[in-house]
Amino acid sequence: MREKAVWVLVGAGGALAWTVLAVARGERVSAAWILFAALASYAIAYRFYARFVTYRVLRPDDTRATPAESKNNGIDFHPTDRRVLFGHHFAAIAGAGPLVGPVLAAQWGYLPGTLWIIVGVVFAGAVQDLVVLFFSMRRGGRSLGQMAKDEIGPVGGVAALVGALSIMVILLAVLALVVVNALAHSPWGAFSITMTIPIALLMGFYLRYLRYGRVLRASAFGAVLLVLAVAAGSLVADSRWADAFTWSPETLTFALVGYGFVASVLPVWMLLAPRDYLSAFMKIGVVAMLAAGILVALPDLRTEAFTSFARTGDGPVVAGALFPFVFITIACGALSGFHALVSSGTTPKLLEKESQVRVIGYGGMLTESFVAVMALIAACVIDPGLYFAMNMPASVLGPTLESASQAVAGVGFTISPEQLARAAESVGETTLVARTGGAPTLAVGIADIFASVGGAKAFWYHFAVMFEALFILTTVDAGTRIGRFMLQDTVGNVWRRFGDVSWKPGVYLSSAVVVAAWGWFLWAGVKDPLGGINQLFPLFGIANQLLAAIALIVCTTLLIKSGRARHAWVTLVPLAWDVAVTLTAVWQKVLSGDPRIGFFAQRDLYQDALDAGKTSLGSAGSVDAMEQVVLNSTVDGVLAAFFALVVIVVLADAVRVWLTALRRRTTTTTEDPYVASDLWAPSGLLPTRTEREHMKTAP
Repeated sequence: MREKAVWVLVGAGGALAWTVLAVARGERVSAAWILFAALASYAIAYRFYARFVTYRVLRPDDTRATPAESKNNGIDFHPTDRRVLFGHHFAAIAGAGPLVGPVLAAQWGYLPGTLWIIVGVVFAGAVQDLVVLFFSMRRGGRSLGQMAKDEIGPVGGVAALVGALSIMVILLAVLALVVVNALAHSPWGAFSITMTIPIALLMGFYLRYLRYGRVLRASAFGAVLLVLAVAAGSLVADSRWADAFTWSPETLTFALVGYGFVASVLPVWMLLAPRDYLSAFMKIGVVAMLAAGILVALPDLRTEAFTSFARTGDGPVVAGALFPFVFITIACGALSGFHALVSSGTTPKLLEKESQVRVIGYGGMLTESFVAVMALIAACVIDPGLYFAMNMPASVLGPTLESASQAVAGVGFTISPEQLARAAESVGETTLVARTGGAPTLAVGIADIFASVGGAKAFWYHFAVMFEALFILTTVDAGTRIGRFMLQDTVGNVWRRFGDVSWKPGVYLSSAVVVAAWGWFLWAGVKDPLGGINQLFPLFGIANQLLAAIALIVCTTLLIKSGRARHAWVTLVPLAWDVAVTLTAVWQKVLSGDPRIGFFAQRDLYQDALDAGKTSLGSAGSVDAMEQVVLNSTVDGVLAAFFALVVIVVLADAVRVWLTALRRRTTTTTEDPYVASDLWAPSGLLPTRTEREHMKTAP
């Protein structure tokens, strides 16, 4: 009875918060209402919907050994404490997307982003992560592309393998570029992040050899050392050691490539898992502090529920209509194809028990979604004039504060040159104008919230910049290892020995190929502002959502073929939505005649200018730059069409498999054979009463 009363109160509180957000127009709305709506929705979704999908649809069996137990090799397969694994999984999936996407989506208002982040994660993103994790675990930790080949067949499977691996390289290079931009010439960030490596190694050896399984003790000293590293970073930045940690983008590129290779080949317990777990302390801790700051300061949302750009589609930050581009822009905060690669990469090889898929897969994604909610709030509590002055293109804002003020006024908002100067001075920057990309805006929003509680705005701004770099880096190292798994699975179809993750030559060679692929794009992007990964950056959101479509296709196929067809709607509904949204976005990006939206329209605009003898246009200040824009737009348009074609091929082949399976009414499986488990572990982060009693009586 008491439990029912609690859930009634949670539901009523969530309903009240959603009502306020939905009906409030032209009046002050506290950011706390978004916080309440999110937390209530997450709690209800985890308690009821995640439980339904886990125990009614997937039906885990804790008497069955997971790959971590049955294939334990101490390198990639290793039973890992659920708390450490939750930290690793969350750190691996939570990259740039939940920080940057919601900030950019704020141009359409606070309500569209809030709705998609929360509703999307409950019914799409978290379900995808949970289902992929379960089926990969049942298949020995196979990668998403390999499962597609095994379940759909050679045509759709090979298309999925090629598409997933190609998209993976693009995503890793984009994430690495964000890290480089955040850490370049930042001794505080470089020192703090460098120190997480020896701390993680210490934790890894402590948990494996000194005090096996003493996670709480390791967590305590790891958290203390992490705080000390962050605090010391601020001191280093003002000391004679600053030059030693002031690294250029080129130096950071080599460091990232080297670190990515090492993290990919070392045993997972030694560096990757403890470092990600350690980073999760930082990530979750800062987000929790931000939520507490919102509850204390109760800042008002200064953005409208729906801005005029939501109706007109001519926003100056992200070009295009609310549908489909708000969903593409938010990306990882609600649904992410990259997560499916993690859920079929490192995580299924580390699970102790099958029932833990709920807290790791569904719970981890809810946590990332909460990060996205915090990022959206941070963007919506700052002055709208400052928001647009930071995020509009430099070519539109002009070279001076006066021209930036006039440009912002041209889109319907007001901020004076003096206000722009004071805003930059308050955070220790020379200017905030045209600081595009979303990350600087998030840092200003975080600094505003923290400063409203305890002052020191400049400190919190630079702390937020360092935090963003740490947040994203964990995705790069885990992603490189996952890319190695994918490449080994792919080549393993024609060279069986190469697919063995315990075979050292295959491990080293595949890791080298993966880091070389994304490292080359990163290096070219660092050297040429319009080249390398900058050339592919506009594809990030679309590619990520197309990868999610492939993941949901594989999930639906597995549900139907494994005798769970009556519940296939749990992935089929989000699949239909994702395909509709993403293919619409591709259609517009390829065929739109508006140069701000269409890749080929932009190509034609710059090519016509070159033919007319112009030497500059927009952000391209030279003929060479204009020619690079022509090339970039052409490549982006071709790749967008190619990735969409891959998804269409995979979907068409999968529908054939679905219809065949439904018509024959037979159950087929590619699961690994049943092996009895000798391990016992709680299913959630906190043991239940029954589990605690078992722990007391266990030998």
